[in-house]
Amino acid sequence: MTPNELQQTEQRKRIVQLLRRHGISPTVQRIKIASTILERPQHLSADQVLALTNESGRPVSKATVYNSLGLFARKGLIRELFVDHERTFYDSSTHPHHHYYDPETQEIRDVEEGAIQLEMGAPAPEGFEISGVEVVVHVRRIPAT
Repeated sequence: MTPNELQQTEQRKRIVQLLRRHGISPTVQRIKIASTILERPQHLSADQVLALTNESGRPVSKATVYNSLGLFARKGLIRELFVDHERTFYDSSTHPHHHYYDPETQEIRDVEEGAIQLEMGAPAPEGFEISGVEVVVHVRRIPAT
């Protein structure tokens, strides 16, 4: 076995264990999709995940990618980011953090930890507690003068 094949085998084992720890059955397609999104810290749309997943080997259907990403988000493996009414991205970093979003380039970047301070002016409604807050700061490039 070549060093590259050995590395791929080890990565596959880690992905299978991670899926199982999150209560997700590790099918061939889910392993392939999880390997793509969890390759490094990144923010990808479902179509980007589809394109990257299908760069090599047997293709995975669009429906399988969308369904798997939804499952991964529900199980806490990744975060689902709703940046506007038309676009959803998937974040491989699940710790609580905020984002910058450029709608022109559709680029998402993490906001440095502690850079946004929020103060709630009112308590949660009776019978509820605040379980989390996500902020997406929409930005645009300043035209050169």
